[in-house]
Amino acid sequence: MCKKLSELIFNSISDGVFTVDDKCRITSFNLAAEKITGFKALEAVGKHCFDVFRTEICHMQCALKDTLRRHDPVENVRVTIITRDGREVPISVTTTLLKDENGTAVGAVEFFRDVSEVEHLRNKLEEKQALSEIVSVSSAMQGLISMLPDIAESECNVLILGPSGSGKELFAQVIHNLSPRRYGPYIKLNCAALPETLLESELFGYTKGAFTDAKRDKPGQFSLANDGTLLLDEISEMAVALQVKLLRVLNDGEYRPLGSAKTLHTNARIIAATNTNPEELIAEGRFREDLYYRLNVVAIQIPPLRDRPEDIPLLVNHYLKRFQKKSRKKIQGISSDAIAVLKKCPFPGNVRELENAIEHAFVMCHDDEILVEHLPQHVVALSASNGTTRRAAMTEKESILGALERSHGNKSRAAIELGMHRSTLWRKIKTLGIAS
Repeated sequence: MCKKLSELIFNSISDGVFTVDDKCRITSFNLAAEKITGFKALEAVGKHCFDVFRTEICHMQCALKDTLRRHDPVENVRVTIITRDGREVPISVTTTLLKDENGTAVGAVEFFRDVSEVEHLRNKLEEKQALSEIVSVSSAMQGLISMLPDIAESECNVLILGPSGSGKELFAQVIHNLSPRRYGPYIKLNCAALPETLLESELFGYTKGAFTDAKRDKPGQFSLANDGTLLLDEISEMAVALQVKLLRVLNDGEYRPLGSAKTLHTNARIIAATNTNPEELIAEGRFREDLYYRLNVVAIQIPPLRDRPEDIPLLVNHYLKRFQKKSRKKIQGISSDAIAVLKKCPFPGNVRELENAIEHAFVMCHDDEILVEHLPQHVVALSASNGTTRRAAMTEKESILGALERSHGNKSRAAIELGMHRSTLWRKIKTLGIAS
């Protein structure tokens, strides 16, 4: 009766539970263990635990073996097992020693639970937090944002294109934060900030005596970024000779530190960013075509802020909250007139320039609301000139639409009426976004 009761309790526990003898052979296996692993108790009992669980640590750092050897319990170790049907399942493991009535160790017991759902929810939360760093409501940006989890998970090379200040670094950081490498190093290197020789030593490292000031060995960024991500910002500024060496790293992960005959290996994921058009640089002979295609596994083209003015109010609110935390001023908001000025500004410096404009306004404002007069003068001037340009463009657009309507869509007749060449009309129709 006592034995039946103990079996009933054993099989009613929601966690997987099994026991082993001092040789790590399974001696009992409950129903929850069967459900999680896919192995029946009849299949598991008598086998070594590593034949059933097949985890990555079974032969290296087994929790049960540690408990049997040291007589110390192990608590909440996260491992991945392979089920009977070949699925990978993350579990949390706790082990403790089994003793007989004389206090002699006769084996060990392991309690484990499936943490798939917990990890799924945690990953979703981390993904949401990472993506929330990119502030945007524009459809173009939302399309890019929706791609980031898949890009991050793939671990492929990524090329991020966009004008200065548009947020290329932020996209790279989010890709790293969403990737399986999120707990590894994230290293940023600006290729435009260093001359060729220094950039080479920074990337590949050097050995003692490689040059006059090399007093000791120094690891390069490829070494430091192992198991993580290396962002090569402004990669278009890298010298062609150095591009050849970078291509070798991308092809087979191999490189040599300066002054060394030894080949090292890196598994760093490479994300490259540039504010120029690589294809134009290729035509000019300043960028290697083979390197471009090796980097361009996935390309992300970030649109300039002038093409997404609908993001400006959201970004302004984001920066207001940031500066409110840093400042002692009691600034609560921004006037609608100031927002209107900001929405008309083309912002050649993009998001970074907008952030600077709000910080400037925080410095100049001594009331509870930011007004137009608190904004940088060059932003107000750019806004005014851009507004004039937009109105001129709208007038031209209206003239073309009127001519097309009167000519019933005949572009040759419309061009004659407007006093311009037909090819000029075609170009203006495309530039002004007129449905043809």
